[in-house]
Order: sequence, then C-alpha cells, then structure tokens
Amino acid sequence: MGSNYYFSKLSVISICLLSNAFSDAKASLRVAKIFSDNMVLQQGALVPVWGVSDPEKKVTAEFAGQKVVVTSDERGKWKLNLKPMEVNADPKVFKVSTEKETVSFNNVVVGEVWFSGGQSNMGYNSGSMAGRLELAKTLVSKADYPNIRFRKVTDRNSPEPKEDLGGGSWFVCNSNSVKSFSAVGFIYARRLHSVLKVPVGVIDCSWGGTPIEPYIPVEAFTGHPTLEKLSKYAKTGNHDAIKKMKGGTYVRSDAWLAGAIYNGRIAPVAPYSVRGFIWYQAESNCGTGEDPRDYSHKMRALIRGWRAVWGNDDLPFYYVQLPQWNSYAWTYAREEQRQALDVLKTGMAVTVDLDFNNDIHPPNKIDVGERLALYPLKNEYKLPMTASGPMFDSVQPQGDSIVVKFTNKAEGLVVGESKVGEVNEAKNDMLFGFELVDKEGVWHPANASIKDGSVVVSKSGLNNPKAVRYACHPVAPQGKQWNLYNKFKNKAWLPASPFCSDWSLMAYDPSKNPM
Repeated sequence: MGSNYYFSKLSVISICLLSNAFSDAKASLRVAKIFSDNMVLQQGALVPVWGVSDPEKKVTAEFAGQKVVVTSDERGKWKLNLKPMEVNADPKVFKVSTEKETVSFNNVVVGEVWFSGGQSNMGYNSGSMAGRLELAKTLVSKADYPNIRFRKVTDRNSPEPKEDLGGGSWFVCNSNSVKSFSAVGFIYARRLHSVLKVPVGVIDCSWGGTPIEPYIPVEAFTGHPTLEKLSKYAKTGNHDAIKKMKGGTYVRSDAWLAGAIYNGRIAPVAPYSVRGFIWYQAESNCGTGEDPRDYSHKMRALIRGWRAVWGNDDLPFYYVQLPQWNSYAWTYAREEQRQALDVLKTGMAVTVDLDFNNDIHPPNKIDVGERLALYPLKNEYKLPMTASGPMFDSVQPQGDSIVVKFTNKAEGLVVGESKVGEVNEAKNDMLFGFELVDKEGVWHPANASIKDGSVVVSKSGLNNPKAVRYACHPVAPQGKQWNLYNKFKNKAWLPASPFCSDWSLMAYDPSKNPM
C-alpha cells in the first residue's frame, strides 16, 4: 500500500506540474512582471508598458479611457506608451489583450512612483523599526493607507541583463503589510502622500550587505580609472585584484561584481515610469578589505547609469549620507558622498546628528525618510521649504581664527539638538565637533560660535591655523552631539554635513578602519 500510495501522490504532483507547464506554454500573452494588481502608475509622464505575445500580433492596452494598439515584432516582443495621465486615486482595471487573450490588473491608481535602492539600511523593514522605537510602533499601527503601494524586487543577481523579473507583485500599505517593507521607503511615501494627497508607490531593489558596484550598469563604468579597472576585473573574475586596488572592495560572491544586481533586479524594471530615485548605501564600501576612496565616482556612475537606462537625464536622485559608526572609513565615505552633490538634480540627507544606538542598523529611520522626502517636496513639487542643512562653502582666515561660511543656511544658523522625529534649538549656544589643524598637521578641538551667519572657530594658543573641519570622527564624543543646524520657520531644522576645508589633510589610512 505504501509504495502505491507514494507512486499515486507523485503521479498527481507530476500531472499538476505538467498541467501548469502546458498552461504557461499556452499563455502566449505576457506583460512584464513589474506590472501587477495594486500598482501605481506615474502621473504626468509617458507610461511604457511591455511584454511578449505571439509574433506579429496586435496587442491592445486599455486604461483610464486610453486605448493603445501596437504590433509585436517577429520575436513576439512588444512595447507601447500610455499618454501622460492626471492623478487618479479611484482604482481602475488595466487591461492588455490580443485577439485571443486578456491580462487584467485590478486596483490600479495613478500618482507618484519612486525607485529605491541600497543595502540593509534601506531594506531595514518597518516591523523591525516598530519593535525598537515607540513612535515607529505608533506610525506602523496606524499605517492603513489604501493609496500607498509597495513593490519589493527580490530577484537574484545575473551575469547578463534579465528581460523580466521572476515574480512578485505590488501590495497595498496597511499596518500588517508595511512591516515587511523598507522603513525608509514607508516613511518617505507616507510624507509625500500626506502632503500631496496623491497615490504614492515605492519600488525597492535593496540587498543587504552589498557594495555599490553591482547596482551600476556595466556600460556606466567609464570616465575614471577606478571604474574602468572594476569593470575589467569583474569581467575576468579577478576578485583579488578588485580587493587590492584603490577604491576596491571585497567580492564575497558574484552578486558583488560590477553590474550583477543591476542585471537581475533593475534591468527588468526599467523603464517602468518613475518620478525619481532614492538611495541609502556605502556601508559595504567601508568594511574590512574595502576602500572608500573614489566612492564619489561610483555614485556619479550609478546616477548616470540609472538615468540612462530610464532614458531621462533629468530624473532626480536623492540619497542618505552615512550616519555615525565606529570606522574612520565611514568618515571618509561621508565626504565622498558629499562630493557627489556636484551632479545636477541630486540631494543628500545628512544623518550624523542622529543617535545611532551603537548599531550599524540604527532603528531611527523616521528622520531619515522624512529628510529624504524634503527634497522632492521642494524641488519636484515646488513647496516653500528648505531641503538641505548647511553645506560648507569657504573659509576666511581672521587672525588666529577661521571664519567658516556656509550655503543652505535657510533663515540662519543655529545650535540644535535632535530627538526621534524632531529637532529643537539647544538651550546653550556651544557648538561641538569643530577642530583646527596646526602646522605639524595635528588636529585640535576648537571653540566655535555662530556670528553674522558664519561660524568663527579658534583655539587658544594655536596661531595661524591651516584648516578647519567639522564632525570628522567616526562618532561624536561620549555624551555630545554634532549640533550645527539651519533654522526654518523659527526652529532648528536640518543638520550641517561634515566637512574638511582641506581634504588633502584627511588622507585615508586603512589601519584605522576596524569593522
């Protein structure tokens, strides 16, 4: 009885599998898997739709009063564009059909779509955040937003660009589903949705522990020796050379190679219409066996590469500067990230003022997502606000002091103090984190005060200082907080980015890179 029973069970399973295989084979019409029920389509822009069918057959897409017809090519591939649409929060059915088949997607809305990427701090989910922060617990428990939608892309890496995803679908944000999604993505979408009153979708391709290189299309590894070497060594499989080179990284698997995650997770999604990109990464370009030098060139390649595959050089790219962590490589990487702001239509959310809880995965993703969201609210949606904290501009020697000038001062500079979800003006006016360097190259903690919209830095007994720096240690001193902010609407608002007025004095030293 036992052998017959198992034979019968195997037969049934085999028949079911064969049936499914035949069923799939018969389904000649397929739409790219980034499209599904519950998706958000980008308003105000062409919306590409693509897939495969029988060769040289008419394919019709119907949505929100539009009807677009194209003919598939000799291989069965087809692509069409829906005309730009206005915001529509009233869910509709999106149909794609041939003469014999119809594929329908339900509960589809039109609003704002953002594409997010990075490593574990971007992927850090809302459930984990809620388990550690009381405010996050409240936000997640009330996260029933029918017009916020998420899409997680979890496909593996690939040596070549994939034509389609392996599966997955969009899902609606509620207090249960949001727990599995990026906390930064949730807070970002929540802020945009609450201010703009439109549907918001976020597509996340983050992968924990990964460096920046695998997210960059291989075609973008040009224009700088480090980029060109990374591409060359990746193609030849010379992992040891990648680790030893300037700007190198420790290749833990093929998923760490140039273009590998782009090929598997991003190529199949582009050119799904999006408003722009958000990014949180650099930790795995700062670990043991990893060199943060030239990270700014890699970021420029990433931005250039993503914009190219989406076919739009104007797509904004907003990213998170690394928070505090006990590694000098992170100090160096923060400056590399700041330098990448020379790319047009970019913005950087500074986070070094936030309590990092002595954790490489700080639970406070509330302020991270909120600060990122300020950039599109100001730049894309034209709301009257400031999006950046003070940025170093120049220095002016003044006797034995140095006057530091800043851009992005908003309504002025202020000493502040941050808590989860808020920043307040400090009760005293003492700035922490400023240092001056003497003629021997030794840095000394210095006194700093705000005067006439600048910061005046001095050190008793130190004459003619050569340079000044701010927040250029892995972490703030015990019990202290880096506390220079700008003021907006009569309150402390956004933190200043770390800087050094002469970066040549901040040579990278791998021996100071514990991880």
